[in-house]
Amino acid sequence: MTATGLAPRILCIGIPVRDLTFRVEAVPERGSKANASHLAEICGGNALNAAIAIARLGGRVVFAGPMGDAGETSSGFILERMAQEGIETTHIVRMPGLATPVSAIMIEPSGERTLTIYRDPALWTVKLADADELLADCHAVLVESRCASFATSLCTEARRRGIAVIVGVDRAMSLQDGLLTTASHLLFASEQAQETAGIADDGEALKRLAGLTPAFLAATRGPLGTIWLNEAGELEQTPAFPIQAVDTLGAGDVFHGAFALRLAEGKGARQALRFAAAAAALKCGRHGGGLAAPQRVEVEEFLRGQPDWDTGPGANIIDLL
Repeated sequence: MTATGLAPRILCIGIPVRDLTFRVEAVPERGSKANASHLAEICGGNALNAAIAIARLGGRVVFAGPMGDAGETSSGFILERMAQEGIETTHIVRMPGLATPVSAIMIEPSGERTLTIYRDPALWTVKLADADELLADCHAVLVESRCASFATSLCTEARRRGIAVIVGVDRAMSLQDGLLTTASHLLFASEQAQETAGIADDGEALKRLAGLTPAFLAATRGPLGTIWLNEAGELEQTPAFPIQAVDTLGAGDVFHGAFALRLAEGKGARQALRFAAAAAALKCGRHGGGLAAPQRVEVEEFLRGQPDWDTGPGANIIDLL
């Protein structure tokens, strides 16, 4: 809760996606066919998955970003589900003549997923609402890294107002990307941290990036947990919670959403990482992409059954020598 007694209000910026998911025994070889054992039609996209997680974990969520023409099918499908989750959609911009992105996703028994997606390049020409309108009563901004072209100026204004800006990075960033220096927190996946820094080691990659941005830096590594830099510039690592994974789709996004919410609730990075790791673990244990994000009570009950991390300063510093 905030000082006013209300749940934090978080602005999520991204491009929603309509996901078609297929459960398969194995991804078919090139030029071959495979039967799926299950089909599901869900809504997705990095920021939308995070928004669903935030809403289920108790935050107030407003979503901003482009969607397709008001007459096309996918946008209506997604908006209906966003309403069911209690996500405010008044700042979504409908783009005449364009299509909302659609993806086809194959999920193997291990939970690993393979996907292909179509996003109309014209979606990036969207103009968001005025900053005063979007940032009113806002406690944090969570943005997809791919949205830099239309979100950087808003994020810069958010930082000027003292609002945290959390960037979920799921592809390599340009070292000239405006979000790299605007963000207060950059949450990379391991591969993207290494690609962005040009260094094939998570810790060294974060160290290099720290010379380019004042942001908090972390790299998630799936079952290996998260590596991050503390305020003293020392590398620390926090574990992932063991779980029998059946579907990893959206797990990183749920992690980002949970992390952003705990920051907005006034918690520090260590507490936010622990909370986010629990939310992501629970999501991986069930099918449904972001729509499998857990409720707040589930995360709190799960954490009560887990060993405490030593969350004191320097407790998990990595000795690189």
